[in-house]
Amino acid sequence: QVHLVQSTGGPVQAGESMKLSCRATGYGNKFYCMAWFRQAEGKEREVVATIDTDGKIYYVDSVKGRFTVSRDNAKNTLYLQMNNLKPEDTAMYYCAAGGRCSWLPADYAYWGQGTQVTVSS
Repeated sequence: QVHLVQSTGGPVQAGESMKLSCRATGYGNKFYCMAWFRQAEGKEREVVATIDTDGKIYYVDSVKGRFTVSRDNAKNTLYLQMNNLKPEDTAMYYCAAGGRCSWLPADYAYWGQGTQVTVSS
């Protein structure tokens, strides 16, 4: 059974940094696509970044230049380095994995438990 296990988050002040991780267990083969999504209060879930097995990356416009997504294929681990955090980044962050990189949550079959990131205003 596949599990995506995420690191913990928590509160952080605006301008500070935080790094999230997500490790896939119970699956012998690497996923083609791993991604980060986030969902803020009263908002729909939105993609933050996607990365395929070859390292091709896409970011949502609001995080370009501030966030960096990476993956360690040998460890089936996904990372999200978040720099210069803003109050608008406050959300529950979810790791996702699937066979296709897209901005649609429905394209990802496996999900982490979520990590709350709260950026003070």
